[in-house]
Amino acid sequence: MDAAQFNSVILPLADQLFRVAKSIVCNDEAAKDAVQELNAKLWENRSQLDKVQNLTAFAMKSMRNLCLDWLRTRKSDYDVPLDENLIASAPNPHQLMEQKDLTNYVKQLIDKLPELQRTIIHLRDVEGLEISEIAAITSISENAISVNLSRARQKLRTELMEKSKKEKI
Repeated sequence: MDAAQFNSVILPLADQLFRVAKSIVCNDEAAKDAVQELNAKLWENRSQLDKVQNLTAFAMKSMRNLCLDWLRTRKSDYDVPLDENLIASAPNPHQLMEQKDLTNYVKQLIDKLPELQRTIIHLRDVEGLEISEIAAITSISENAISVNLSRARQKLRTELMEKSKKEKI
């Protein structure tokens, strides 16, 4: 793969790679670092990329693996700020506080999910990827992806319903 091909195929994936990285590491700066590191690794190994059939899936899977390695080794180097983009703006402070609490609760629930389910939820519901694309990224069968996605959503739904009954949210 030459520089022109790299620029036209790999570099346009930066935003998507960033979103995948951020969903795993939960930190903007760490996600940006991961994208840069992956781009450097892909550039160094660009001669091998011609052998890859689906470069998007390969890049996404590589990003996932890189981020998981990062979590094992360097997570303490970064602060994990609250993602204000997930909090909807509300006209009054009471509604804003309730929305913030609910958003934080959902984040906590998602963080408690097994790693695979967290990744699948993000790739499907945030990134909008198809089951087949997620299967290619994670090297898991489409059926297993569907089952894990269903189980993750059911866990979230059950926990939210329990909280709703207790607190009337």
